Amino acid sequence: MNILISGAAGSGKSTVSREIIKVYDIPHISTGNMFRDAMRHETEVGLQAKSYIDRGMLVPDDIVVRMIKERLQQPDCQKGYLLDGFPRTLAQAVAFEDIAAEIKRPVELVLNLSVELDALIHRVVDRRVCENCKAIYNLEYMPPKIENTCDLCGSPLNHRSDDTLEQLVVRLKEYVFLTKPVLDYYMYKGLVKYVDATPAPDIVIASVLDILRSME
Repeated sequence: MNILISGAAGSGKSTVSREIIKVYDIPHISTGNMFRDAMRHETEVGLQAKSYIDRGMLVPDDIVVRMIKERLQQPDCQKGYLLDGFPRTLAQAVAFEDIAAEIKRPVELVLNLSVELDALIHRVVDRRVCENCKAIYNLEYMPPKIENTCDLCGSPLNHRSDDTLEQLVVRLKEYVFLTKPVLDYYMYKGLVKYVDATPAPDIVIASVLDILRSME
């Protein structure tokens, strides 16, 4: 199954994606994680992306598209993919049409997670992420058992440089401005399913899995 998952920062894309790949044997490809890994290893693309990400800005389309094309050519994508956070602009969506056609994996579903603004603020500002296994915590409603330590692997937790209220405002403005045309693009193709992601994660996940089962 070939799926795109969309939503503003803090909408729960990573949480929902983890549950999807438990059921479907496809890789979860997060552009955010791809760039953070590249930044940590100080690769050429990582250094290019860092100046944008640290300011809460979106990475330019040509850099993102180049990374996605390389990733989708790897063997684990033969059964499909779950793309998280891509495409974020209309230009990326149009460019991805060529990529999907080339690998014969056209988009079958676009899941759009929508969350109320107040919930987004708490989810993002209080979010902490494991530096090693990428597990996500929240200081308000899902804190680690030991302060600043991952429950799963014991590694330190990281407060991302863009997980601040100021950067969230920037990201939301860019998300609304740039992503609405993308959703309109896929709406025209009849591929978008909207999911209310404000409730508890188990409710959201159940809704998403119902959608996926209806497509089998």
